[in-house]
Amino acid sequence: MTPTSIFEELYGHAPEGVWAAPGRVNLIGEHTDYNDGFVLPIALPQAVRAYVRRRPDGVLRLSSTRIPGEVVELDVAGLTPGGVPGWAAYPAAVVWTLREAGHQVGGADVLLDSDVPGGAGLSSSAALECALAITYNDIYELGLDANELALIAQRAENEFVGVPCGIMDQMASMACRAGAALHLDTRDLSARHVPFDLAGSDLTLLVLDTRVQHDLADGAYAALRAGCERAAALLGLPALRDLAAADLPAALDRLPAELVPLVRHVVTENGRVEQALAELEQHGPATLGPILTAGHASLRDDYRTSCPETDLAVSAALAAGALGARMTGGGFGGSVIALVRTAEAEPVAKAVTEAFVAAGYLEPHVYRAVPSAGARRES
Repeated sequence: MTPTSIFEELYGHAPEGVWAAPGRVNLIGEHTDYNDGFVLPIALPQAVRAYVRRRPDGVLRLSSTRIPGEVVELDVAGLTPGGVPGWAAYPAAVVWTLREAGHQVGGADVLLDSDVPGGAGLSSSAALECALAITYNDIYELGLDANELALIAQRAENEFVGVPCGIMDQMASMACRAGAALHLDTRDLSARHVPFDLAGSDLTLLVLDTRVQHDLADGAYAALRAGCERAAALLGLPALRDLAAADLPAALDRLPAELVPLVRHVVTENGRVEQALAELEQHGPATLGPILTAGHASLRDDYRTSCPETDLAVSAALAAGALGARMTGGGFGGSVIALVRTAEAEPVAKAVTEAFVAAGYLEPHVYRAVPSAGARRES
């Protein structure tokens, strides 16, 4: 059955439209967004699609093609943080946040259909939030722009779901363009669309999903963010973004030992984003490999958000000829990206798979990342 026919079977009428918001891969700039820093993501072809029809009675009915037959029914006026369990919390969070922001929105019948892998570090939760945000913006004629909708989606995850994420995932899902990377200043949301022509350079960006599930609501992510905020306060800075690379050694001498590696990662990672931007503008994507690999070393050794599976994916990809590779996403599992010459894409994927099998891990899922468009109405 198609999602439209499933919607009609569940709700007894057709959807009035279909809206989509993509997952994302971050090329470089990890854990910098909640430090007011810089990021460089691309949107993926994989997306969350929302089949929706507005309701006049204040009832929100939610279903997913991944859970056949289940319909979660909620009273929009009664939504409260912590009051909606499981996957339904994410779409409900967007509706609650819009109402908290003063927008007069009510109910809807919603069917979600997604091919963004969950728990893979590809931002499936932000894609879901952004799909609901753009849908409600249209059906309730709110007139919000992409930045405003991304902030709504971020607040939904922060305050309703309870994950203290930065703004990168939501901005990537809302604002990316096909064929380009998004250079984003997360402090003021100023953005530039930088051409990212993989095919023209005979390159492929592999996404290696280690199938190690991560849950950013489990406290580790929040602890990292709190450590960064504590370090900024001790240094008398609004955020770690304000620490210049030249001042890093002296600043590290002033910090408790446990905060030193966090600060070192954030400052050097912001530098890697700016280095990657310069390389893209001058040479295209072919020279990004060493920057990606350096970013992984920093995540592994300083920020400590890697794991044995992601480390193995990186090392196996590099040994097989990848130009560069690193963990992408919040960490503690998820995916690795590997920049490879297109002719070597299959051999690199095969080498990583064989390394995982030899180590006794689940075989990774492999995708090819294509810079794609952000959130949009599809029908």
